[in-house]
Amino acid sequence: MRKLGLIGGMSWVSTLAYYEHINRIVQREVDPRASAPMLIESLDFSQIYRLQTEEDWARAAGVLGEAAKRLEAAGAEMLVIGANSMHKVYRELEAQVSIPILHIAECVGAALAEAGVKTAALVGTRNVMLEGFYRRRLVAHGVDLLPPDMANVELLDDIIYEELMLGRATREAERTLRTMFTDLGKAGAEAVVLANTELGQVVDVDANVLPVFDCTRIHAAAAAKWIIGEG
Repeated sequence: MRKLGLIGGMSWVSTLAYYEHINRIVQREVDPRASAPMLIESLDFSQIYRLQTEEDWARAAGVLGEAAKRLEAAGAEMLVIGANSMHKVYRELEAQVSIPILHIAECVGAALAEAGVKTAALVGTRNVMLEGFYRRRLVAHGVDLLPPDMANVELLDDIIYEELMLGRATREAERTLRTMFTDLGKAGAEAVVLANTELGQVVDVDANVLPVFDCTRIHAAAAAKWIIGEG
């Protein structure tokens, strides 16, 4: 098996999800006793939390870039960024290492296209929902995205940063997301793109009013396939 490098800690909750998803696939596909060869660089997320200004993002690119270089030097053969929003600095990281970085939105876009989804709703943090770095890659796979509703943007940002990233999942958040997805279906969405690694705590991915494409699971599955030599 090949060795993967995971840039995690954004938050630790999402890193746990990646580690579990990847290892369950490796165990199922390779051997019940197998575990994935991985190097994990767990960042202190409090240093790069809720970034807003260009200076903030430049600092984040530096922090993640140093992590990427350490993982490459330690023997990682491919990298995964364990956070949707941090893919905003993907190109900056790509320029700092000589090994590939598996882009989450490319994996998700391919999954949507394979499933024949033509119109979807993208939900996640503010920068994922509003900025082009993520949306463009999904659209390039032939998927139309509903325009972001600013009320949903504000609500999701608060739930993600003030609750889920602290490991606090509530019934109220579950009900809020269920109602939101129902409304998105009425607005024309055929599916929801769950573009935040923490939202899986309050969204039943396998039983919802709309098909839910969990970006964490999709990304982790692609990483696991690469580890075992299928990607």
